[in-house]
Amino acid sequence: MIHMDIKEGKRYYFRNITWKGNSIYESRQLSTVLGIEKGDIYNQELLDTRLSYSPDGRDVSSLYMDDGYLFFNVDPTEIAVIGDSIDIEMRIFEGPQATIDKVIIKGNDRTNEHVIRRELRTLPGQKFSRSDIIRSQRQIVALGYFNPENLGINTPVNFQRGTVDIEYTLEEKPSDQLELSAGYSQFSGVIGTLGVTFNNFSLKNIAKKESWNPLPQGDGQRLSLRIQSNGRFFQAYNMSFTEPWLGGKKPTSFTVAGYYNKVSSSFDPTSQFYGFFAQGGVNLGLGTRLNWPDDNFVINAVLNLQNLRVSNFEEFFTDRGERIREGSFNNFNLNVTLARTTIADPIFPREGSKFSISGQFTLPYSLFGPEKDYSEIDPAARYRFLEYHKWRIEADWYKTIVDKLVFRATAKLGILGNYNSNLGTVPFERYRVGGDGLTNQFQSITGFEIISSRGYAVTDIAANDVGGATIFNKYTLELRYPITLNPNSSIYVLTFAQGINAFKGLSNFNPFDLKRSAGVGVRVFLPMFGTLGFDYGVGFDKLLPAGTANTLKNYGAFNIILGFEPE
Repeated sequence: MIHMDIKEGKRYYFRNITWKGNSIYESRQLSTVLGIEKGDIYNQELLDTRLSYSPDGRDVSSLYMDDGYLFFNVDPTEIAVIGDSIDIEMRIFEGPQATIDKVIIKGNDRTNEHVIRRELRTLPGQKFSRSDIIRSQRQIVALGYFNPENLGINTPVNFQRGTVDIEYTLEEKPSDQLELSAGYSQFSGVIGTLGVTFNNFSLKNIAKKESWNPLPQGDGQRLSLRIQSNGRFFQAYNMSFTEPWLGGKKPTSFTVAGYYNKVSSSFDPTSQFYGFFAQGGVNLGLGTRLNWPDDNFVINAVLNLQNLRVSNFEEFFTDRGERIREGSFNNFNLNVTLARTTIADPIFPREGSKFSISGQFTLPYSLFGPEKDYSEIDPAARYRFLEYHKWRIEADWYKTIVDKLVFRATAKLGILGNYNSNLGTVPFERYRVGGDGLTNQFQSITGFEIISSRGYAVTDIAANDVGGATIFNKYTLELRYPITLNPNSSIYVLTFAQGINAFKGLSNFNPFDLKRSAGVGVRVFLPMFGTLGFDYGVGFDKLLPAGTANTLKNYGAFNIILGFEPE
């Protein structure tokens, strides 16, 4: 047995902090950046952080190094101790400004160099800037083509010339994804899925046989193909192509996509109960990075030209409770999204945030002509041209707590509205909340937007019943810890708490009326297959059928994740 006597001693405080050797910035400005006041408790770690490097950029070194003063150095020296207070003199060596001479990229054996260089903020001839290097590192990681754990940055200095080279050492990792899966339900039988996404595609090299491996790659374009079917009952075909730098000079993305989905109500086309719902369309999208308020903002606009066909299909209801069994409906809309993101690593983010607000709009057709009594008009004719406005607000925030333990907080809100209260809300584009977003994903083919919920099935949310919900809100807190961040197989475990609900309209909406759940989960990211994993959630507000035992098994539910993280 060892007995240890600890004498903590008395607590010390900062007293006078003075600056010596500074000519570029005034002492008052340096003290403001330092953020330590007379009388604050003495904290050596805080002092070092505010002088050398703070993750939020609030440090004296960043002030100098972002203005080219690569050779800057500050030496905090204790010059007096008066009682329990310490006087510190900050002795500064500013040095000359350094300019960037060469920018060198190594290790990109698949990705073309221009794809990387267009993301860099460090350019030859510019003044050295530490924040530009950090931002360039983040942009490279965000491409998804390189292993973030092995990204190296070297800055060899030529003191005689006052220049510095920036050398980025990269390690390519697989970025293409293959989706090959099968699911089974008693209602629909076996549904097979085959999909492939080439995230580093090269359209210009498509005629060069030597560049096929298995398709031409290296230009940062994205090509996605996906087929899902179980024969006559259900088919879904999707194709999309994205060029992230249209014209090659600005980060303006262009996307074109086409799709056709069809789901039937019976396997036998000759049956009197046979019916189907089909939707097909084309999307054209443009997006660009903004410079104001800062260059973390992006804006995207997508024009969607869609046709919906209903034939003897009984999933859709109007606000009046009318069932829509037949009809052809046109959904011509424009979706505009404004987002700001500082998240670098898309697989396992440790720092940063993302906030977005989007609106999806059709023309208000019913307001162009004379007022009508829509109760006298057949629903198929009433909604021939869908009119609505749809809003989505999302916030996502990550913060490392200690070591590799990461805290995540998210919030989502979706609202489907109408221009004309006499016409009511369209029977399509509504929300179905609950389940894992996988076993119930066929509902997204039938005109509903699926919002997953850990711990609750679709039948546990009352607003899902007839017609679906027009409003949902969802809040999630997570603690994540990585088991391995190997680019060939990234694995992390998580624990979560979640609150979610859906509502029929604004008059019923209450953001604090939530279905609460908590649980644990695991995620495995495989480059060829995407995200795989599961969650086990316990729904605290689940209403059990009469006679059902109050056991953990009856309150809990598994959610399966295959290929993508559901909404």
